[in-house]
Amino acid sequence: MTFLHPEFLYYMLPPLFLLFGLLLTQKEHQAEFFSKEVMEKLRVSANTLTLKARNALFLLVGFFTVIALAQPVIKEGKVEIKAKSADVTIALDISDSMLAQDVYPNRLEAAKQKALTLLEEAKNERIGVVAFAKESYLVSPLSFDTAAVAFLLRQLDTSSITERGTDFLALLDVVQKSQKEQEKKILLLLSDGGDRDDFSEEIAFAKKYGIRVFVLGMGTKKGAPIRLHDGTFLQHNGEMIFTKLNDQISTLATKTGGVYIEQTTSSEDIKRMFKEMVRLDTKKELKSQEIERTKPLFYYPLGMAMLFLLIATSSCSRGAKSLFIALFFLSFHQEADAGMFDFMELREAKKAYESGEFDKAVQLYEDHATKSQNPQSYYNAANAYYKNGNYKEAAENYKKAAFEDEDSRAKNLYNLGNAYAKDGDLQKAITSYENSLKIKEEKETQENLQTVKKALQKQQQKDEQSSKDEKQKQDKEKSSQNKDEQKKSNQTDNSKEEKKATDAKKGDVQEQKSDANEAKAQDEKGMSEAEERKWIETLGKNTSSYMYKLSDEKTQKSSNEKPW
Repeated sequence: MTFLHPEFLYYMLPPLFLLFGLLLTQKEHQAEFFSKEVMEKLRVSANTLTLKARNALFLLVGFFTVIALAQPVIKEGKVEIKAKSADVTIALDISDSMLAQDVYPNRLEAAKQKALTLLEEAKNERIGVVAFAKESYLVSPLSFDTAAVAFLLRQLDTSSITERGTDFLALLDVVQKSQKEQEKKILLLLSDGGDRDDFSEEIAFAKKYGIRVFVLGMGTKKGAPIRLHDGTFLQHNGEMIFTKLNDQISTLATKTGGVYIEQTTSSEDIKRMFKEMVRLDTKKELKSQEIERTKPLFYYPLGMAMLFLLIATSSCSRGAKSLFIALFFLSFHQEADAGMFDFMELREAKKAYESGEFDKAVQLYEDHATKSQNPQSYYNAANAYYKNGNYKEAAENYKKAAFEDEDSRAKNLYNLGNAYAKDGDLQKAITSYENSLKIKEEKETQENLQTVKKALQKQQQKDEQSSKDEKQKQDKEKSSQNKDEQKKSNQTDNSKEEKKATDAKKGDVQEQKSDANEAKAQDEKGMSEAEERKWIETLGKNTSSYMYKLSDEKTQKSSNEKPW
C-alpha cells in the first residue's frame, strides 16, 4: 500500500497531534476554583463520555481524515495509454466546373458542406485541406483544430486560384510532399472528375508513395452548364460548356485501395466514406504514455472518521456506544479481511510470481479472485498458469477476467489467444486475436494473428496431404487385390481355352487341314481395302472417346457457321 499525496501526512499529522496533546493534558476550567472531591460531588453523573474521552475521539477523527486525504492505494501495475489518429487530407476541387448547378446550390458549395460534415464526425482525427484546379495548394496542414480547418475551408471558392483546368497529378504531388514522413497517406477527393478518361499515371504515382485515394463524386451524369459569379454561363469558342460527372475517376479510388461514392442529397454518403477510411486504414500512433493502475482505499479511513465523529457528538450512554462500536467492527471485519488488507496477500503473490514460484502465485491469486471476484486477480492467476506451462487453466482464468475498460479487455483477449495457440487450439486463438483487434489495434496482436493463421493453414495442408496419402495407400492396396483377382481369373480362362482347343482339335482336325492352305494364302495377301474400311467404321461407331464425338459434331455443322 502507498499514498498518492503523502504530503498531507507530513504537514498535517504533526500539528494535529500537538494540538490534541495540549487539549488532552489541559485541566477543566472549573478545576481551577474547586478541588477534585468537590467537583465529584457537584457533577451529575449521566454515564456519558468525559471531556478527555471526547477529545480523544476527535483526535481519531482528525487522524483518519488526514489518512483519507493522503489517498492510500494499492498499485496494480502499469498501463500504456496511446494516442492514435487516422490522418485525413481533404482535397477540394475549385475549378470552374464545380460551379455547375446540377447539385444544389452548386457542386462547390455542396462539396464544402460535405467536408464540414466530415470535420464534425472526425473530432479525434487530424484533418488537412488541399485546394486544387490546374495547380494545387496546401490550405491547412494536418491538425486537430477542426474549428480552424473549418474556417479556412469556408473561405475557398473558384476565385482562389486563377489557373483553369484540373490536374490530379499535381494534387497527389502536394499530398506526398506535405506528408513525406508518413509511409501511408489518406486522401479524400471531392471533385467532379474533370474530363480525363485515363488515370493510369495518377494511379502509379499514388501507389508509389502509398497514397490511398477516396473519391466522393460531385455532380450528376446528366450534367449542367457552368454559371459564373456574374450570372453568365461559361462559353468556349462561342458555345456554352456543358459539364457532367466523370465517373472514370472511380478507377483512381478503386485501384489505389480506396472507395468511390457518388454524392447524395443527405450526409450519409460522407459519413459512410469516413467509416470506410477508418476501417481500411490503420491509425497512426502519435504519443504513448504509461500510467500506474491503482485501487483506492480512502473510503476505509474516511468511514472510520465518520464513525468516531458520530460517537463523539452523540448523547448515548457509554454502554450503548461501546455496543455500537463492537457491532460496527464485527460487521466490518469480514469486509476488511477481503478488502482492506488484501494488499498484503497480493504483495506476497506478486513476490512469488517475480521469483518464479508460479504454483504459489497461482494459489494466492486464485484465492483472492474467489473471495473478491476481482478480474485483475483472475488475470494474474492466468499469467501464472501460463508461465507454468498450464495453458488450459490459463485460458479458463483469462475468460473469467471480465474487465470494463477497453485496454484491459484487449490485452486479456490477446493473452487468451496466446494461451489457445500454445495449447494447440489455433482456431480459438485466431478468434481471440480478432476480438482483441476489434477493440484495439496492436502490432503484436496483428503479427501473432498472421503467424497463427499460417500455422493453421500448414496444419490443414498437412492433414489434407495425410488424408490423400492414406487414400492413395488404400487405392494401391485395392488395385493390388484387383490384380491378384484378375490374374486368378485369367488363369481360369486360360484353362478353359486350353480345354476347348483340345476338344476342337479332336473334333475338327480334318476341317482345319482343309482350310489351312486358304488361310495361308489370305495371310500372305493381307486384309482387303473394303474390309479395312468396314472395321474402321465399326470401331468408330462403338468408341467412347469424347474427342471423337466432338469431331463428329463438328463435321455435321452447317457450312454457314461463323467462326466467333
